[in-house]
Amino acid sequence: MKNTVIIFLLMLSGSIFGQMYNPVKWTTSVEKISDKEYVLKAQAVIQSGWHLYGQYIEEGGPSRTAFTFKNAKKNFELIGKTTEEKGNEVVDKIFDMKIKYFEDKALFTQKIKFTSDVISNIDGEVEFMVCDDSNCLPPSSEELTFKIPNAPKLASAEETVAVKDSAISEENVVVKQEQTASNATVASPKKNESRGLLSIFIIAFLSGFAALLTPCVFPMIPMTVSYFTKQSKTKAAGIRNAMIYGFSIVIIYVLLGSIVTAVFGADSLNALSTNVWFNLIFFVLLVVFACSFLGAFEIMLPNALANKVDSQADRGGLIGIFFMALALAIVSFSCTGPIVGTLLVEAASKGGIAPIVGMLGFSTAIALPFSLFAAFPGWLNALPKSGGWLNTVKVVLGFLELALAFKFLSNADLVLQLHWLEREVFLAIWIAVFGALAFYLFGKITLPHDSPLNHISVGRLSFGLLVLTFTIYLIPGLWGAPLKLISGFPPPMQYSESPNGLGVSSNAEAKITGSLPEGAEHGPQNIITFHDYTKGMEYAKKVGKPVLLDFTGYACVNCRKMEELVWSDSKVLGVLNNDVVLISLYVDDKKELPENEQYVSETTGKKIKTIGNKWSDLQIKTYKANAQPFYVIVDHNSTNLAEPSAYNPDIQEYYNWLQSGIQKFKK
Repeated sequence: MKNTVIIFLLMLSGSIFGQMYNPVKWTTSVEKISDKEYVLKAQAVIQSGWHLYGQYIEEGGPSRTAFTFKNAKKNFELIGKTTEEKGNEVVDKIFDMKIKYFEDKALFTQKIKFTSDVISNIDGEVEFMVCDDSNCLPPSSEELTFKIPNAPKLASAEETVAVKDSAISEENVVVKQEQTASNATVASPKKNESRGLLSIFIIAFLSGFAALLTPCVFPMIPMTVSYFTKQSKTKAAGIRNAMIYGFSIVIIYVLLGSIVTAVFGADSLNALSTNVWFNLIFFVLLVVFACSFLGAFEIMLPNALANKVDSQADRGGLIGIFFMALALAIVSFSCTGPIVGTLLVEAASKGGIAPIVGMLGFSTAIALPFSLFAAFPGWLNALPKSGGWLNTVKVVLGFLELALAFKFLSNADLVLQLHWLEREVFLAIWIAVFGALAFYLFGKITLPHDSPLNHISVGRLSFGLLVLTFTIYLIPGLWGAPLKLISGFPPPMQYSESPNGLGVSSNAEAKITGSLPEGAEHGPQNIITFHDYTKGMEYAKKVGKPVLLDFTGYACVNCRKMEELVWSDSKVLGVLNNDVVLISLYVDDKKELPENEQYVSETTGKKIKTIGNKWSDLQIKTYKANAQPFYVIVDHNSTNLAEPSAYNPDIQEYYNWLQSGIQKFKK
């Protein structure tokens, strides 16, 4: 039960959606040493906030940078290994190893010697992966061409890169945008390396422990450990086999995460996070998972598959142990399947290697008890006996999945702006779900597969009281309470039946609206907000204030967290109300642009059809970023007054950032 409580609290955390656009540019040059010897140089120009991994990373770490050169043995030979610059080295907490990465630029060199006539071009390929402080793009590759010069002397690599840099900076960007983009940086990866992946790993790890406490998995622990200790000739052999068994479990689930990562690219997965159909499909999927956990039916893989795998488990050696682990995964699917499915949905929406990290955390938690109890079989006596409490854990998870499902439905409603699932309706559903869960824990509701409940244990009563307390906490939200504990999950305050507060009459609302500048409305925390860039800039010039550009999204959880946790602070709110003009640009606004305003993006080559497309294209083209939330303080000429800021829940840091831009504007 304790693990379930932790998972429930962690479930309330949100995620940033969106990513940087094409953060690495590769250029090549060649330096001549002699008639037969040359140095091939590949330079990576990395956008601010992103980092590229080095070539020499141990197995089990992130994808390393790797170079291949075509026709290497036929026309030339490689002299030594490809070298790289010094870079930065950190001990990564997720992979538990020292990892080298590069920021801004990275130069790789390879010395070659021609074994036949000198050819004009050498073709190669580089495979690489880049990450920022919360996201990783999937491993990518790019073909490289090294032009071998005929002249005895050629431009240095630095000169070649400078020319390429100039071409990149001029491509599709006007002079003013160049000046703005040069200042556009996001939080340094040195501060919180792989923060987003770490949170995924922790949540997945705790979810794995929750899966252990289900009737499909828990009884397997003593059975499996007993098998290894009895079948092995020595205690050491039993421990070794159980360790291999646990490692096999990890491999199976990580392989599942790898398949998801390979099939779906990071860009497409992040685009899906605000896609209406994506959210509707996973709403239905999670409801099905919830019903399965509540006892309506069981999600089972075909019996033929289970029998075939089980027959292979009888084989000896490593192969037999691996198939035993696979048999466990299949047999326990009715309990672990919904949890794994939910984790993959959440992880996949972040993109990159998140599904792999999620499955690594989940499978580690599943495998750990088998290995530990094999090493210390005496601990088995301390395990509680299987019984009805295992089904209780399953039902609790079902209620939590049902509550989570409505977040996906809310995302679809927010993106379409249908106002069908406004804040009050969403909270009413959550109050009903968690209220029913409290009644279940108190024994007032029974479900299929529940054992007779003669008395309530102290642990069950305590957890029931906790759920009841949370349910009561939600109730004032129906009348406008901020509910900061779950900020980002319900629709925002302004997306409600009473956006100006309960009890405000229609005449009062009209009076409030009538006092607004033309083109403005009351946004988060009742701040006067513009949604049109041009009108907002015109008003800022009129009142002589700097502009705060807020690139946001209707379905952006961390945007809501910033608005409800940071913007609500009195000193931050004072600045937003009095010292700046707020322009909130929703990148997932699905309203179509008039036909004569639609265009093809010079940056992405895509047709810009909607208002959201327009603001997303503006962010990508001007700031080389498309993650939300993304904040920029600019003057009336659209020049940056401070480095752009991303999600930052530290109130004082955000306040200081606002003040730095305002002070520069006043100079």
